Amino acid sequence: MKTDTPRPIRLKDYTPSSHLIDKVDLTFKLDPTETLVTSRLSLRPNPAAKKSDGRLRLDGVDLELKSIKCDGRVVADDAYIAAADSLSLTGLPDKPFKLEIVTQINPSANTALQGLYLSNGIFCTQCEAEGFRRITYMLDRPDVLAVYSCRIEADVDAAPVLLSNGNPKERGTLDGGKRHYAIWKDPHPKPSYLFALVGGNLTSIASDFTTMDGEKVDLRIYCEPGREDRCVWAMDALKRSMTWDEVRFGRAYDLEVFNIVAVADFNMGAMENKGLNVFNDRLILASPESASDFIYIAIESVVAHEYFHNWTGNRITCRDWFQLCLKEGLTVYRDQEFSSDERSRGVQRIGDVRGLRAHQFPEDAGPLAHPVRPSSYIEINNFYTATVYEKGAELVRMIATIVGEAGFRAGMDLYFERHDGDAATIEDFIACFEEATGTSLKQFSHWYHQAGTPEVVCKLAHDRAKKTAELTCEQILPETPQKTKPKPLHIPLAMAMFDPDGAELDLSDGAPKGFADGVLHLTKAKQTFKFKHIEKRPLLSMLRGFSAPVKLTLPTSERQLAFLMEHETDPFARWEASNDFATRLLIALTRKGDNDAVRERIAIFADAQATIVADKDLETAYRAEILRLPSEADIARELQRNVDPDAIHEARDTMMQQLGKLNGRVLKGLYDTLATDEAYAPTPEQVGRRSLRNIALVYLTARGGAADRKRVKAHFETASNMTDQALALTILAHGTGKARTEALDAFYEQWQDDQLVLQTWFAVQATSAASGTPARMRTLMKHPAYNATTPNTIRAVVGQFAMGNPVQFNRADGEGYRFVADQVLAIDKVNPQVAARICGSFRSWRALEAGRRKLAKAAIKSLAQSDGLSRDVYEIATKILD
Repeated sequence: MKTDTPRPIRLKDYTPSSHLIDKVDLTFKLDPTETLVTSRLSLRPNPAAKKSDGRLRLDGVDLELKSIKCDGRVVADDAYIAAADSLSLTGLPDKPFKLEIVTQINPSANTALQGLYLSNGIFCTQCEAEGFRRITYMLDRPDVLAVYSCRIEADVDAAPVLLSNGNPKERGTLDGGKRHYAIWKDPHPKPSYLFALVGGNLTSIASDFTTMDGEKVDLRIYCEPGREDRCVWAMDALKRSMTWDEVRFGRAYDLEVFNIVAVADFNMGAMENKGLNVFNDRLILASPESASDFIYIAIESVVAHEYFHNWTGNRITCRDWFQLCLKEGLTVYRDQEFSSDERSRGVQRIGDVRGLRAHQFPEDAGPLAHPVRPSSYIEINNFYTATVYEKGAELVRMIATIVGEAGFRAGMDLYFERHDGDAATIEDFIACFEEATGTSLKQFSHWYHQAGTPEVVCKLAHDRAKKTAELTCEQILPETPQKTKPKPLHIPLAMAMFDPDGAELDLSDGAPKGFADGVLHLTKAKQTFKFKHIEKRPLLSMLRGFSAPVKLTLPTSERQLAFLMEHETDPFARWEASNDFATRLLIALTRKGDNDAVRERIAIFADAQATIVADKDLETAYRAEILRLPSEADIARELQRNVDPDAIHEARDTMMQQLGKLNGRVLKGLYDTLATDEAYAPTPEQVGRRSLRNIALVYLTARGGAADRKRVKAHFETASNMTDQALALTILAHGTGKARTEALDAFYEQWQDDQLVLQTWFAVQATSAASGTPARMRTLMKHPAYNATTPNTIRAVVGQFAMGNPVQFNRADGEGYRFVADQVLAIDKVNPQVAARICGSFRSWRALEAGRRKLAKAAIKSLAQSDGLSRDVYEIATKILD
């Protein structure tokens, strides 16, 4: 292998920067291939660092250096070295000084989409995590905060709109009106990763917002011309987010303007640059015809997430990238809370946990496991993970549970007050809650430093004579990646007990130490809690609301699960009982034992399920969640070893078919009665109705009857919105024959001019379990609508196949593995970030049965040993093999 082994960066090696930057003045002369960037840095030695001895090292990648001046004088050739990744200077003053650096860059050649690049002719930047160094030389690290001003010059026709961070200060024309300029100034100090610039032919919608401080803010969302009408929902979400953050956290916006720009080429979902958020256009543009309910909800959530970063990420940033969860985990928690308040708290919680288990639990259980605050990395882009984001949010949620609602708000208020303008650490964050509430979180802090998902094993013993119930809880902690013994965690376990008649018991009288307000605080490796005044043996419900990101082991029969499905009052716990019951049945079907006995158990489950979904007092969205079976990936995760994806797929199909038949009357009733001619709106009520009706359609179609096939075809042909159309297309495209071909052709004919919608067309084919899918993927990649440099299209085809098609990716002949490995290599030459994400699809190869395990290992090993891998892919591939 010729690739040089990259050196890891370690948290323990952190040292303050040799210099600080007080002010950054930038001038851009935009050109597709020869953009000139003039950077004027006001620097001074950092008193917190070791003496610099007149030396300074600036980060810089793929830059053509034109000139350097220090305090107005040209820097001599022997006083600097311009290397491939840096600019090192010597002989600098031991006092404040100014550097002027001119560089030239080529945005059109920047397919990695980091730094300044072109997207459909629009100049755009992405600087997180280390993209600014691809624009000009800089101390490109999050703990160097400066006040920025930016002058942008461009051809009027090519880029009539010129945007940057902060407030607009001046605009004017140049060269007789052929060119123009705009000057922006951001009064708030920020690190370089939060810098943003956009220039291009854009149109916009506008609104305004008056803050709780009485300040008027001009709001604007920019997009490519002709798509303005699709920005309305995003603007509505933005204004609701601004209101919510004022009410919930007392945070008001702090600039004169807030701009959002939607671009077609973006590696991530969005970026929170101060005052100028840049979004992947799939998370801004929406209309009933072109976007499903899922996209509407995602837009609402991500717009909120990026806006909430204004305080948790921008006003307070992270000292170093090891503290990434400080801004991302905290802000995910905030956007989850926003969505809970805007929609359904119970349904939101179920969705959050589904996502955590689908993405973060496998990460924790495999070779890519790392703590929420990692101790080392090779490529920081690889640590924008489910562990940092979703598990990071769960840690914040546990803090809120431990200190209580009022204590959490007090801790957040102190955090905002104390660290506004700082580059903070996890320790800084934790200390605010300790001081605000007087609660020690020293033991809880272990959550940030230990990888892996804890298992909590519970056993209940009841003494009828003494009227006591003893609950013993043991936490089983996985070995850390550093092979050190993990420390016991503080695990808050929300719980309840029910009597045989289904009434929830009052546990406050005679509660043991460590139990308060319905929460049991497990702090030792093994503890026993004695509850008094329990006359009859109770049924235990643990981990209500999913109060901690753990795996729970609790002896519970299927009859007891059915009991909880009927009587549990906590929405998450009630759904969890249903999900657990379904999981057991699917595993039994996978193992192909006594199918008659399994069918009898399925009948019990079907009765309990039907009772819930027929309950009109429950939210329709919640009833839809009860109907939704665990995914094939969920079952594979529970099996843990010798996984046969074909057997799992067959088991799930069998159970869907049987439930469709057993509950056919209820499902047909739901499908018919939930139909409506009401104009589309992404309201919680309408979304719930569509969700419940569509999942009823899925079950009915699974029965396989002629009337069922006719129904789904009619559903596709008469759909008045993308939610219904895409669902029916997916069902038809995952089948075979004439109906499949006709549906795909009709959908393409209707949407061939809309690249965003065509991603759905690509994705439904990439996720089909039908044989021959890898060959079809290669054909799709030759389609005129496929763009090999656009992340959204790559993800819709290669990404969906690798991560959303367990049957075909895990083909017994290994063709799926070879296809994905080949594509990762090809994509790596264009966009290493996207390639590394797709490479992660191999992370669970060790759990497969022997034949597939051997083939998957061979594919990933071949990939890891390839020449010229990026740091991004090298890190992921080698870790997966470890």
